[in-house]
Amino acid sequence: MNKTVNINLANVLFHIDEKAFQKLQRYLEAIKRSFAGTMGSEEIIADIEARIAELFQEKMESDRQVVTLKEVEEVITIMGQPEDYMVDDDLFEDKTTDGPAPSGRVKKLYRDIDNKYIGGVCAGLEHYLGFDALWIRLIFIILALFTGFGLIAYILLWILVPEAATTAQKLDMTGKPVNISNIERKVKEGFDDVADKVKSVDYEKVGNKVKSGTTSFFETLGDIIMFLLKVVGKFVGILLIIIGAATLIGLFIGLFTVGIVDIIHIPGFDFYELINYTDAPVWLVSLLTLLAVGIPFFFLLYLGLKILVNNLKSMGAIAKFSLLGLWFLSIIGLTVLGVKQAAAHAYSGSDTLMENLALPQSMDSLNIKLVSNELYEDYDNIRFNGVNGISVVYDEAGDKLLYSDDIRVDIKKSEDSISRIRIRKDANGVSFADARNRASKINYSYEADSTGLRLNDHLTTAMENKIRDQEVRLTVYVPAGTLVTFNDNARGYIGRTTRYDADVYRRRMVQYSWLMGEDGKLLCQDCPEEEDSEGHIIIDKDGIDIDIRDTDDGVIMKIDEDGVQIKKD
Repeated sequence: MNKTVNINLANVLFHIDEKAFQKLQRYLEAIKRSFAGTMGSEEIIADIEARIAELFQEKMESDRQVVTLKEVEEVITIMGQPEDYMVDDDLFEDKTTDGPAPSGRVKKLYRDIDNKYIGGVCAGLEHYLGFDALWIRLIFIILALFTGFGLIAYILLWILVPEAATTAQKLDMTGKPVNISNIERKVKEGFDDVADKVKSVDYEKVGNKVKSGTTSFFETLGDIIMFLLKVVGKFVGILLIIIGAATLIGLFIGLFTVGIVDIIHIPGFDFYELINYTDAPVWLVSLLTLLAVGIPFFFLLYLGLKILVNNLKSMGAIAKFSLLGLWFLSIIGLTVLGVKQAAAHAYSGSDTLMENLALPQSMDSLNIKLVSNELYEDYDNIRFNGVNGISVVYDEAGDKLLYSDDIRVDIKKSEDSISRIRIRKDANGVSFADARNRASKINYSYEADSTGLRLNDHLTTAMENKIRDQEVRLTVYVPAGTLVTFNDNARGYIGRTTRYDADVYRRRMVQYSWLMGEDGKLLCQDCPEEEDSEGHIIIDKDGIDIDIRDTDDGVIMKIDEDGVQIKKD
C-alpha cells in the first residue's frame, strides 16, 4: 500500500504516488540548480513544468488516476536529464537554431504571434507547411479579391487556430522536441531578440514604422471582429440554452403527465389504447420519446453552456458516448414500434352477409329509417371523440365499446321481386386473415317488417379490437316499381353509388319520394322542376351546393359533397 499526495503542477492538480513525487521533486530541483543564475531561468522552469504537466495529462486516462513512478520515469526520459545539456551562453554560439525539424516529430498548427501582420495565421502556416509566409499571404489576398474565400478562410483560421503563447507551443509549432534543451534555447532566443532590437532600434526605427502602423491597424480591426464574433457567439449560446431547456422542460412535463394519466386511469384517456397497435406500454413509449428527442436538445443546452462558460467542466467521453448509445437505441426502438404501428393498417378485409328482407309480398313501398340507440346517445356516459368518427361508450353491463357512425346505405335494383340487404363489414389488419377477423367482430343489426326497414346508424365492436378503420357498407336491393322514402335521420348516410335522376343535393334526397326504375335509377316523384336557365348557390346547415349551368351548350357543373360533377346533354 503506497501513500499518495496531491500536487499543483503548472496550475493542474495531480494525484501522485509518494515515491514518484519524491523522484519528480528531486528532478525539478536539479533542473532549478542547473539554471541558477541563467538569464530567463524563471520562464524556463515554468515552461518545463508546463510541459511535464502536459505529458502527465496525456498519460492519464481519468482525473482520478494516480501518477506512478512509471509515468515519472517516462516523462524524465522524454525531457532529458539536466546534466545532459550545456546551460551556458556558449551553447548558442556553437549551435544554430535554424534547420529542418528533427525527424519523427509531428508539427502542430498554431498562429505565430511573434511574426504576425494581422493574426499570425500565415506565419503559423509557414512553420506547418514549410512555405514562405510571403507566398501564403499572396495566396490569401488573391483568393479574397477574386472569390472572397480567402477572407472567410483567414477569419475561420484566426478563430479556430490557437496562438503559440507558451514556449512548449512554439516548439510544437516548429516541430522541435519539447525538452529541457530546446525550452532553454527558445527562452534565451527571446531574450537575445529583445537585446538585438534594443541595440538596433535606431536603425530599424524607420523600417519598422510602416509595419508597426499596419500591424496596429489590423490588430484593432481584428479586435473589433473578434468582439463582434464573441457577441454573436454569446447570443447563439443563450439561444441554444433557451431552446434546449424549454424543450427538455416541455418533454418532462408532457411525458410525466401522460404517465400519471395512464397510471391513475383518468376517464376519457382511452385514446392511446385505441390507436396503440403495438401493445407497448405508455411508459416505454414515453421513455423512448424522451431519449430520442431529449438527448439532442440536451447537447444543444450543453453546447450553449460551453459557449457562455469558458471553464465549464467537460462531461467526459464515457458520458457522451453513453448518451449517444441511448439515443441510438431509442431511435431503433421507436422505428420498430413505428413500423409495427403502420403494419396494423397494411391489409383490408371484409365480412359480407346477404339476406332477404322479411317484407310483405304485396308491399310496393319501402320506408328506410336510420335509427340510433338511446343508450349511446346518453351523454352521461363517459366518452370522447376519436378518429374516423369513433367514440368510446358503455353498454348495459357497463363494459366499454367502440362506437362509430361510419355507415353508408346504397339503394339498387333487385334482379327479381324479392327485396334483399347486403351487409359488408370492413376493417384493417396486419394480414388479410387478421383484417377479416376484425371485420367479423363488428356488431351491426337491422329490422324489417311491414312498417319498413330500420337500419342502425352506428356500429360497435369490443375495445380490444382497437381502431382499425371499421366501417359498414349497406346495399338495399328493391324490385323495380318500388317507392322508396327516407326518414330525416338518413340524411348524410346515403352512399355515392346510389343512382338517381334528379339534380338535387344528395343529402336532400330524404325530402322526396323515389321510384325504382327498370334501369336501376331512382326516379324522383315530387322533386321541383329544374330551372335550366339558371344555376344556384346554396349554403345552409346541410353544406354547400353550387350549381352552374350553361343552357346554350347544355353543360351543367355541380359541386357538392360528392366532388365536382360535369354533365353535358
